[in-house]
Amino acid sequence: MMHKLIYHLGQYFRNPTLKKSYRFLKTTENWSLEQLEDYQFKKLKEILILAKENSTYYKSKYTNINIHDIKTLDELSKIPILTKEELIENVNVIHTNLKFHKQFLATTSGTSGQSLKFYRNEEADSFNRAAIQRGYSWHDVNPWDRNGYFWGFSFSFSSKIKNRILDKLQNRFRIFSFEEKSLKNFIKKTKNAIYVQGYSSMIYQTAVLINKLNLEKPKNIKLVKGTSEKIFDSYQEEIKKAFGLKMVSEYGATEAGIIGFECDNGNIHINMEGVYVEEINNEIFVTNLQLKSFPIIRYKLGDYISLAPRNEECTCGKKHLIIKEITGRVGENIYGKQNLYPSLYLYYIFKNISKKENINLNYQVLQEEKGKLVFLIQNQIEEDLQKKLGEEINQHFKDDIDFVIHTKAELKKSKGKLKNFISTINE
Repeated sequence: MMHKLIYHLGQYFRNPTLKKSYRFLKTTENWSLEQLEDYQFKKLKEILILAKENSTYYKSKYTNINIHDIKTLDELSKIPILTKEELIENVNVIHTNLKFHKQFLATTSGTSGQSLKFYRNEEADSFNRAAIQRGYSWHDVNPWDRNGYFWGFSFSFSSKIKNRILDKLQNRFRIFSFEEKSLKNFIKKTKNAIYVQGYSSMIYQTAVLINKLNLEKPKNIKLVKGTSEKIFDSYQEEIKKAFGLKMVSEYGATEAGIIGFECDNGNIHINMEGVYVEEINNEIFVTNLQLKSFPIIRYKLGDYISLAPRNEECTCGKKHLIIKEITGRVGENIYGKQNLYPSLYLYYIFKNISKKENINLNYQVLQEEKGKLVFLIQNQIEEDLQKKLGEEINQHFKDDIDFVIHTKAELKKSKGKLKNFISTINE
């Protein structure tokens, strides 16, 4: 009861429109597909007009486009696409000139080697959070329930203190380590948890350890939610054995918002009230229908997906369109001389450098041999910063990884996609 009260108080002050958005989404989850698409078209026209009138970037990009010529959702194809490179290069002029009561600074993880910072208006942020809360409700879970969190990693004392306070307030406990001692301690805490969430590869590793050591299985888990990485089918057997149920997917991106959430019948339903999704040659293009401070329109996210046929309905009763397969996000491991590390360590290395040195580096890390990493930095950086980057790397991997840093380096593509970590090691 106390954590429920804390949650609602926090929501009242931070996200005052969340409650309204959640009520709306709980109503629309019972709408027909036609009603959902009518709403999408209405919001689509609104965001197109708003962007053209209030964003310097879109005003220029849409100079020769008459928004009023678009009469159906399919005619969105008349609008030019937006690439990640364009988004990053034009971040300042993409922002609209509208005034909002409240905005939040959002930062992407930089999994393509490039990070993005932009402002999200409170209404859009609340709508996004409400979409997540609705997804939880499909599994009889509340956001204030006791939960395990595979997320967040920092060595700074102030960050640790801040995380501990936030975790206490949000009724959660977290981990970000493959070390057996840490995992065992985390597993003990799951006895009273209602759900666990976070990086899918870490949840899988935890399940493997529970099963391998024949540890006591959590009894009260209602939801195992994986995000940020692809959920491999091979994960599910171990996870179901350890937690009693399969891992479900929450699919989204910081800049695009929540795209889909998996129901208890195993289908990922598109958050049609929040985004409009196109599949072109198996690539996903996303338009955020709620984000007015930083319009995202026909955004080439960089993921490969497969949509279900329009007439395929889920037995859960919801009419929202279904994503059959997400193949674009792959969580890979880094191999040390002795230990195994999640590739998301790289994100935190560069995030910490960004915070400490106020610089965003375009980076890529290669591994062709266990215990060795090659860091490619696209920027030209001074020797002092190289030294600090080396110290940050050492802090994460200790003596278990040897590494070299190359600056002014050309980043490589893997299967046509720029990724921040490329490994050629196969176990």
